[in-house]
Amino acid sequence: MVHAQFDPTARQVLAAAAVDAKITKDLTWQQIADAAGLSVAFVTAAVLGQHALPRDAATAVAELLGMDDDAAKLLQTIPTRGSIPGGVPTDPTIYRFYEMLQVYGTTLKALVHEQFGDGIISAINFKLDVRKVADPEGGERAVITLDGKYLPTEPF
Repeated sequence: MVHAQFDPTARQVLAAAAVDAKITKDLTWQQIADAAGLSVAFVTAAVLGQHALPRDAATAVAELLGMDDDAAKLLQTIPTRGSIPGGVPTDPTIYRFYEMLQVYGTTLKALVHEQFGDGIISAINFKLDVRKVADPEGGERAVITLDGKYLPTEPF
């Protein structure tokens, strides 16, 4: 049976325990995703409390992290989503994404609406990829791909 969480506390506690186990076992997010058989972005978000994992994936993740059956069941619950409490984020990495949306949010909106019309880009039917590439000028660059299905606004 599918269950939903309405208080994020249980998933937050589980996320903290999972991250502790990840560190103790010296695992990467990719290794955890490989055990789950799903994408690294989806599994990371799920372990951090933002998605529900399918039963087999939740069981595999819990086993890899040395967690019990209750943790595996909790990983399957539909969470109350949202990982950034109100106000401007203070973590520098998260803040830079916030800054990018502050600077480019209206540009993205204008370009999406010009190319697709009135609607939204889904965060449910969505794919995320993060890659590290060499910078021709030296150092490294982050390439982040946000790939969401376009959902048009339907008059009713």
